[in-house]
Amino acid sequence: MKPRSERLKVVLDLEQRKEDEALDVMNKARQQLQHHQQQLDSLRQYQADYRNQMRQGQQGVVSVSRLQGWQAFIAQLDQAILAEEKQAQRAAVSFEKAREAWRAAYERKQGMVRHIEACRAQEQRDQDKREQKALDEAANRIHARRRLN
Repeated sequence: MKPRSERLKVVLDLEQRKEDEALDVMNKARQQLQHHQQQLDSLRQYQADYRNQMRQGQQGVVSVSRLQGWQAFIAQLDQAILAEEKQAQRAAVSFEKAREAWRAAYERKQGMVRHIEACRAQEQRDQDKREQKALDEAANRIHARRRLN
């Protein structure tokens, strides 16, 4: 029969796969978060640029309809920014959940590694005791033979 530490390698492999899957999920969630943050930064930059263009365009006479168009577009940008902020917040929550799931999987795997190491150490101690017992018995037999001779 295989030693316990060898049999537990199957469990360790399973825990490693779970950790790898959790890591993949976390990395995808991180990418989504970064994507939404970049989108949000782009929208904010575009809005700032558009406001600057609008201010520069207001040098002089501006028709009411043109001014209303600018304001309507800025309002649309505000809505887009709010929507993207919500998406970024949801992505941040998803990332945190995925990170915690990965951390839990990692800790379970590390716990299994420590358990296997403890099993190996116990197996080694047991083997050392068996060897010492065999040596002691051999020494006792030799000593007993010498006394008989």
